[in-house]
Amino acid sequence: MTQPPSLVPAASAVLLRDRPSGPEVLMLRRSLTASFAPGAWVFPGGRVDAGDGDVDGGIVGAASAELAAARRAAVRETAEEAGLVIDGAALIPLARWCPPATAARRFLTWILLGRAPDQPVAVDGGEITEHCWVRPAEALAARDRGDLDLLPPTWVTLWTLTPHASVEDVLTSAAAAPPELFETRFVRVAEGLVAMWHGDGEYDDAADTTRHGARHRLWMLNTGWRYERHA
Repeated sequence: MTQPPSLVPAASAVLLRDRPSGPEVLMLRRSLTASFAPGAWVFPGGRVDAGDGDVDGGIVGAASAELAAARRAAVRETAEEAGLVIDGAALIPLARWCPPATAARRFLTWILLGRAPDQPVAVDGGEITEHCWVRPAEALAARDRGDLDLLPPTWVTLWTLTPHASVEDVLTSAAAAPPELFETRFVRVAEGLVAMWHGDGEYDDAADTTRHGARHRLWMLNTGWRYERHA
């Protein structure tokens, strides 16, 4: 039996700034020739390198060491991709994301929140070709219009940010709860895909995605994407 690819530790920095209309988040566009997620709009980030710390990439491990390494990776990647110097110690963990065992490349990614520094963004021009500051709700609407290509972890993170009126609200809310672990399972439906996570009634048996019950899923349909979560 073929073994699933091992998990590669990674980290993303979700950097926010206050504006009169609400918080904006920094997003970067990956090159169309990138080996992973070409053309997608993402947060600054990437894999944890050996110099960032010793981590085993496991679902459960030395959490403090993994988080410290993830913070260092987020700082390094943000400097490389966006030319910004950020304080890793100030980054607040929001979640960890793990793709299905069938994925060709499996990154176990920390999503870390922080306040953006008052510095100009300078993309590297190689792996990253563009940047924008956007309100989370506007980014979600742009995806449905076909203007932004988003990955599920990016989409759900943006959705999580939408209710907040300020950066302080975002950071306070994230600091008040432990980071969630999202182990993704994809199910194909007639209109597209459904991504499921812990707490969904069909997470372990998705033969019928229309049955009633607890929901924790992202409907990725041709008509638009919709997050559904309730007990």
